[in-house]
Amino acid sequence: MSKITDAREAVMVGRRSDGTLVRRPLSPHLQAYDMLQMTSALSITHRITGVLWSIGLVFLVWWLVATASGEASYNGAMWFFGSFIGVIGLLGLTAVAWYHTLNGIRHLYWDSGHGYDMPTTYLTGRAVLIGTAALTALTWLIMLITWI
Repeated sequence: MSKITDAREAVMVGRRSDGTLVRRPLSPHLQAYDMLQMTSALSITHRITGVLWSIGLVFLVWWLVATASGEASYNGAMWFFGSFIGVIGLLGLTAVAWYHTLNGIRHLYWDSGHGYDMPTTYLTGRAVLIGTAALTALTWLIMLITWI
């Protein structure tokens, strides 16, 4: 048997049921996933929306700092958020927030030990997508009604 020189390699070595050694990958890479499968697409999208939601919080901090810094800073931030790019960004962040929240609830449902069968997985996946679209539209409809 070969000597392991790096301690991290110890977790990569395993044995098959017949006793032969096998090297396990650390984690599956993108080649292991079928991107057209709903479960893989929603999982990857959940990770992406988590990153985008974190970036969106930077804009929230910018707005809060601008609010506390005075009228000129606040007007500059509001000019950006009121511009076409700002409105598209806020619309996207709204969708990101709803998607990440609804898919997080789906993950909590899985953590309780339920919903692992494929029909339920696809049903909850579709519910997340439809809920994201509906709640984003409802949020912006309420926002526009109260703004006008």
